[in-house]
Amino acid sequence: MDWLGNIIFNDREIENERLELTDPKANYILGPNLILRNCTLVLKVSARRLSLKQPRFIDCTFEVKQELKNYQSWVAASLKGCRIKGRLSGCDFGYWPEYMSLPWYQHGSVEDCDFSEARLDSCRIMGSDPATLSFPKWPCFTILDPVHRAPELRRVSWPGIFGDVVVENLHKRPAPTRALTYHAPSVAKRMETTEEELKAVIEKFDCILF
Repeated sequence: MDWLGNIIFNDREIENERLELTDPKANYILGPNLILRNCTLVLKVSARRLSLKQPRFIDCTFEVKQELKNYQSWVAASLKGCRIKGRLSGCDFGYWPEYMSLPWYQHGSVEDCDFSEARLDSCRIMGSDPATLSFPKWPCFTILDPVHRAPELRRVSWPGIFGDVVVENLHKRPAPTRALTYHAPSVAKRMETTEEELKAVIEKFDCILF
C-alpha cells in the first residue's frame, strides 16, 4: 500500500519474495499483523524512513546497503532464523518493552539469527539469549552480559579512553542488555587507541567474543 509517501506492508503474510526498501523519499512501515518468511529485504534508507510495528521475520535475509544508524526500533520486531548483512551502528535488537509503551514494543525478540556478515558498532542485544546468535568476528568484538560483568572488566587498564567512556559506564546500561558489539577500527578512532591495543586486553576475558 502506498499512501501519501508511506509504503505500508501490513495485515498479510509474504513468502519467498525480495522487497527493496530503497526509495529515499518514502516512509516504509512494516506491520502490524505482518509475517515475512524466507524473504530478502534490501534496506537502503535512513533510520527515520523505516518503521517497524510488530512484524515477524522468519528465515529472512536483511541486506543493509546504507549504514543504519541509531535504530532502536528493531526491538519492535520478532526475528527468528534471520541473517543480517551490512553496516549497523547504534542499533538494538531483542526484547525491551520498557523502551516504549506502544503495543508493538512489547513483543520484540531475536533468536537463532546470524550477524556474522554484519559490521556492528555499538549495537546491543536486549532481553534475548545471545547464545542462539552468531556474532561477527574480529575486527568486531562482543561483550556478553556487560552489566553484570562490568566490575570484572573495570579491574584492568584499557587503552585510550575506552575504559573511561565505555567500561566505566557499563553498569549504567539498561538491565535487559545481554550483549554489546563494537567495531574495533571505529572504536580505535573514537577512543584514541589502536586495534592492537584493544585486542591485547580483550583476549584476557572469556566474556568477550572476537
